[in-house]
Amino acid sequence: MLVLNQSYEPLSVCSVQKAVILVFLDKADIVIENPHRKIHTVNAPYPFPSVIRLSHYKRVPFKNIMLSRKNILRRDGHRCQYCGGTTAPLTVDHIIPRSHGGKDTWENLVTACLACNNRKRDHSPERAGMTLRSVPRRPSRVSFIAQSVHNVDDLWKPYRFMACSPPAMDEPLARPYTSCFLPPASCPASCLLPPAFPPRIAISLS
Repeated sequence: MLVLNQSYEPLSVCSVQKAVILVFLDKADIVIENPHRKIHTVNAPYPFPSVIRLSHYKRVPFKNIMLSRKNILRRDGHRCQYCGGTTAPLTVDHIIPRSHGGKDTWENLVTACLACNNRKRDHSPERAGMTLRSVPRRPSRVSFIAQSVHNVDDLWKPYRFMACSPPAMDEPLARPYTSCFLPPASCPASCLLPPAFPPRIAISLS
């Protein structure tokens, strides 16, 4: 489930259980429901949330994503930006080599397989006769959230959730989401809560 701040800014992704808890506690409202699914209780069916919005604005400390080898590979979907291969070992390549004044920046570093890195050597892509598959950019926190889920719901698109992602970021990481991405002190549902529903409500998902 996509969690929006009161300002409609995407904040995090959470499980359907946590989304239902927020709605039942009046801490969030359903913005978009999934028309193909329902939440069934002993009394009546309820909308299945796809996008929820917090009732109160939540201030989240701004944090830059650290420039590191791990995050470069994550931004590029663990895919070589020259040939598109995913075979290990993967390295980080300077588009403009250091010997030619290239810097360690998001815009000058890309993922490359060992074969492409050896082929490019100490040259620019143009001189080596190689083409980048996408333009490297500084990733946003929202784009990293998008990588945490297996299937990004099309219902999220009106909130431009995927619009800021580079072309190479459509490959999700191989792990499911089980909790939100906010610090425990900032999470309105409290990440310390067990994934349970309010008392006397029996719910089944379909």
